[in-house]
Amino acid sequence: MTDHIRVRFAPSPTGSLHIGGARLVMYNVLFAHGEARREGKTGKFILRIEDTDRKRLIEGSAENLMEGLRWLGLNWDEGPDVGGPYAPYVQSERKHRYGEVAEQLVSEGKAYRCFCTPERLQEVREQQQREKLPPGYDRHCRNLSAEEVQAKLDAGEPHVIRFAMPLEGETIVPDLLRGDIVYQNDKIDDLVILKSDGFPTYHLAVVVDDHEMDITHVTRGPEWIPTAPLHVQLYKALGWEMPIFAHMPLILNPNGGKLSKRHGGVSLNDFREAGYLPEALINYMALLGWSLDGKTEIYTMDDLLQHFTLEKVSPSPSTFDRAKLDWLNAQWINHHISTEDLALRVMPWLIEAGMITEAPVNSDHPQYGTVVALTGLLKDRIHFLTEAPDLMSYFLIDELPDYDTALLVPKKMEAADALKVLHATSELLPNLNLDDHEQTEAAFRELAEGLEMKPGQVFMPIRVAATGRAQSPGLFDTLAAVGKERLIARIDLAREKLG
Repeated sequence: MTDHIRVRFAPSPTGSLHIGGARLVMYNVLFAHGEARREGKTGKFILRIEDTDRKRLIEGSAENLMEGLRWLGLNWDEGPDVGGPYAPYVQSERKHRYGEVAEQLVSEGKAYRCFCTPERLQEVREQQQREKLPPGYDRHCRNLSAEEVQAKLDAGEPHVIRFAMPLEGETIVPDLLRGDIVYQNDKIDDLVILKSDGFPTYHLAVVVDDHEMDITHVTRGPEWIPTAPLHVQLYKALGWEMPIFAHMPLILNPNGGKLSKRHGGVSLNDFREAGYLPEALINYMALLGWSLDGKTEIYTMDDLLQHFTLEKVSPSPSTFDRAKLDWLNAQWINHHISTEDLALRVMPWLIEAGMITEAPVNSDHPQYGTVVALTGLLKDRIHFLTEAPDLMSYFLIDELPDYDTALLVPKKMEAADALKVLHATSELLPNLNLDDHEQTEAAFRELAEGLEMKPGQVFMPIRVAATGRAQSPGLFDTLAAVGKERLIARIDLAREKLG
């Protein structure tokens, strides 16, 4: 181990960031900013955009990805937007360098030009299938003479550059989590490292970039294990020191298959739009493959920076449990962030629903105090930020949506009895100070006694008239939050519905 640690996340801007990618970023940040620094090493996390697959690029994807990571609180020390000593951090801006390295390998006999057409490659695949042979390139162009190569170049034939894998012996891929992974060289394909358009494949670009950006540890998904031998051989061919590899565990769906959109939203944007807190998502991702003691379930980012170690990540796949994530989200909302903080997070959803003024979301917002009060009242009922507009609607809008009149009549009561309650409430309200909860409760209990009813029989019609629903926070807290003017109008409306 060196006295410094440099790790990177290098996504392709081809769509939304999957939760598996977000977890990988989190591991990198925790390793560089937590574990490394606890060991007295300097730690840097680098963001690099791998945009060499030009056909699959989605405009705005890189910016969306960076904005999502910042929402999670996962920041980078070097990257496309912040710069750094190894800029540029976008592969398309480094294209010339990959070409230089590929030509160097060709000149040294460690790579070769392949002129095979797509049609020929398809014929090879079909023949291998018919003969039940392992799929792969048949090395048709590997032994072309220099004269044959030059003739094809002079004729303008398009070509790619393939790496010439050793044909004998074995390649060992050391892995921090899995130990040594051994491959027989004669079973490994001569993969393309430079495409016919001059852009590198992932394999060449990642090796060049990781070396030239002084990456010490490569953490990535297990899908890259089968091509890791090529990367090992590229490092050897170029005479470069190899970083330490750590292939992270997969995240599986509950049925054991690959986690995908078929199992609900699994991208960072999906979770954000569903009203999850970034703290809850970080907390849950930490539990997918890592544990401090097998029993602690709530972790802040500071906790993770203090305790996380890469060696304790299990290489075994983890199962995505949405119910556990939902529980964690509710725990964070209900118990682990302040009412004032939650109010600020709720406000954008209220603005979008048209329930409060569209203004900058901060403590100077004209309705901030109201939203804080409502958040305190409803905090234990909110499990997702998306639920706030509905839960707060009857406090923030003047006219209730239409509701079922039957809700006004409790079980074992007649409509006429509920109407009596509402009439009596109308007479009582003008003289009440709803902010004095004790006085309000005493008055309504006295009202129940006068009507010879149980308190619950009196409270239900009032609750439904005030909110349009049968459940709400404590009745007297609710009445105060609704306000006397609105409450009187809603009681009158309920009387009309029953009358």
